[in-house]
Order: sequence, then structure tokens, then C-alpha cells
Amino acid sequence: MTRSIKARIRILTYNIHKCIGGVDRRYDLDRIIEVIGQYRPDVAFLQEVDDDVPRSGHDRQVELIAEELDYPHAVFQKNVQLKQGHYGNAILSRFRLDPQVNLDLTFWMKKRRQALITRAHVGIGERTRSLVLCNTHLGLAGFERTTQIKKILACQEIAHLHHDTPIIIGGDFNDVWSSHGRKQMFPCGFQCAVKRTKTFPAFLPVRSLDSIYYRGDLELQDSFSGRTVLARQASDHLPVVADFEIS
Repeated sequence: MTRSIKARIRILTYNIHKCIGGVDRRYDLDRIIEVIGQYRPDVAFLQEVDDDVPRSGHDRQVELIAEELDYPHAVFQKNVQLKQGHYGNAILSRFRLDPQVNLDLTFWMKKRRQALITRAHVGIGERTRSLVLCNTHLGLAGFERTTQIKKILACQEIAHLHHDTPIIIGGDFNDVWSSHGRKQMFPCGFQCAVKRTKTFPAFLPVRSLDSIYYRGDLELQDSFSGRTVLARQASDHLPVVADFEIS
């Protein structure tokens, strides 16, 4: 009998709000770094990440966070262009990442939105298993989110995957009533790792805007939102964490 070998991985999704506090409106990169560091995720999905923007001291936040927390691999997606600099989505990883794919989800006359897609190569014993990752920040309107989720599920990098292929789709879904994701993701075989965990606003969360969906050879072990005092101050969203075993 062959025993299945598994690896445990921790995923975090976090809208860091450009590292500007949700209550005090103060820019403080170190608070965000400390919050992420508390949970030690193997893969971090970050949204609203600044890059060379005056309001955040022209910091290249992805590089600084990755360097401070010793993430050897990182990809960044420039979503919104400002007068100077950009902000967008990022994935930080302990595992090697494939080149990123930028999937345009922009709806006419709405803010530019994208999904950041890549593959992580996870070591399991003497072998390596690929894990498909998709980090996104969806729109504010219901019809917008419906179209955007359809585009993600229909894109070449996801639509043609074998049902057993491990895949995680996470981010800020802006899904106020926690309905769009379930209605569209569940029929495609996805499960929700975080149920209806409330994440917004961080100081007194009443909305489940942030989520993690998964499918394939993944077993959910645990999930929770980060509700420390610091997490309530560092951003206007709380981080969400999910622990999986991949076989």
C-alpha cells in the first residue's frame, strides 16, 4: 500500500489599503509587515499595494514587504495608474512562481480591475506539485462582479484545468452579501475556505468582503480572520488565513 504524502500550506489574503490605517489614516508600512508576519503565510495575496506613489513615500511596497519577511518570490500587477505610480495586486510566495498572467476584468466606465494568475511549485517529499493561484480585487457593483467571476472561471489558465488540479482563487471580492462567489463558484466545484468571516471595516467588521475559494487536491484544515489590535489598525480590512494540506 502506498501512503499519500502531504504538505501543509498557509494562504493569506489581505487588502492592505496602501498600508494606510483604516481609522487613523496614517501611512505605516511596518504595521502591515508585522500583521502579515504574525501569521507566517506560505503564500500571501495582497490587494491595494502601492508602487512609487507619493502618498506612501514612493515606497515599492511589494519589494519592501517581501524583503522584510524573507519571501524569495513575488509578482506584482499594476491595476490603477495614478499621476505618479500605481497600485494593484501582489502575490508573495515561499515557493517558486511561474511568470504571471494578467487577466483584464475592467468593466466599461468603471475602475480598472484585474486578476493576477500564476502557479506555485510546492515540494511534497521528493516531488513537486503545481498549485494554481489567482488573486483578484473585484468591482463594487453586483453586475460587475458577476461578469468578472465569469471571466476568471472561463479564462484559459483555469477553465481547462483537470478537476483534481489544486487551485486557489482569493482576494477582495467586495461581495457584501456573500452571495456572488457561492452562486458562481460552487457549481464549478469550488468550496469556500472562510465561510462568512467578517473582514470590513477592520475596526468593527460587519461585511464579509474577503474570501478564499479552493478546488482540487486540497484539504482545508483551518481558517480564520486576523482580529488582533494591530490588524484592526493597520488597514481598513482584516486579513483572512486558511491552512490546507496538498497531496
